[in-house]
Amino acid sequence: MSSNEINVGGATVLDCGVHAEGGFEAGLLLARACLGGLADVTLIWADYEGYRWPSVSVATDHPVRACMASQYAGWPIKCGGKLYMGSGPACAVVCRGSLFRELEYKDETDVIVLCLECPRLPDEDVVRLVAGECGCSPERLYILAAPTASVAGTVQVAARALETALFKLRRLKYDLGKIVSGMAVCPLSPVAGSTKHALGRTNDAISYGAVAQIHVRDEDDALRKIVPLVPSCAAPEYGKSYVDIKTEHNNFFNLSPEQFNPAVIEMCNLSTGRVFRAGAIRADILARSFAVEAF
Repeated sequence: MSSNEINVGGATVLDCGVHAEGGFEAGLLLARACLGGLADVTLIWADYEGYRWPSVSVATDHPVRACMASQYAGWPIKCGGKLYMGSGPACAVVCRGSLFRELEYKDETDVIVLCLECPRLPDEDVVRLVAGECGCSPERLYILAAPTASVAGTVQVAARALETALFKLRRLKYDLGKIVSGMAVCPLSPVAGSTKHALGRTNDAISYGAVAQIHVRDEDDALRKIVPLVPSCAAPEYGKSYVDIKTEHNNFFNLSPEQFNPAVIEMCNLSTGRVFRAGAIRADILARSFAVEAF
């Protein structure tokens, strides 16, 4: 694995792609850390309307804890005029936002693991802030960092396809307690030359290529009503690439959260054996977003 281990203010920082080359193995490590070690993350080849593409597969028997209590980047870390979005097990220690009140979940640990999707490594001020918020010494803090525009960065974003499905279900007021297990497959976008295009490609990969399957115990009628509302085709600007949407809205981070959904959702009812599916793969949009030239 091509990553660098650096001591920053007493904390251990793993550079998975900022200055280090990073790579697939670093991306898998980063994705597994984001998920709190509660999910299996692998690289596979998958078919998208007859077009084979390297992809990231995620499977977990603890989807709510792995994806929502850990992987969800819900901790905004503001320091020195810069903003870092934190994810990983540290989020279940600081418990920011209404999500953790809903989950009624909190971790107690003296070893903190934080993941940052960022174009720069955290400095000593960030280390002090995070250690203080988590109630640990810097020596007990481990931070993994990679920019979106890196191999490791694209791997860890593709590993968020299942998370986006759960996030949408939460927004739809679905009872996450009925979810038993889940898995997802998402195309691995090519590394882009800029953060803007990296954000665009990685999110296009989820919205137009990812398939999420969730196993639940619920009433069939409830699933019939909610499943069509989950995939990206239910979003108001479906069919557009994220770079185009960002240009129209003038700020990628001002986009509606309704845009961040998998292309296809399948909900399998363990109580009845029925499967409910909605959405579609859009290989045409993926090819444009990934700048594929076929000969």
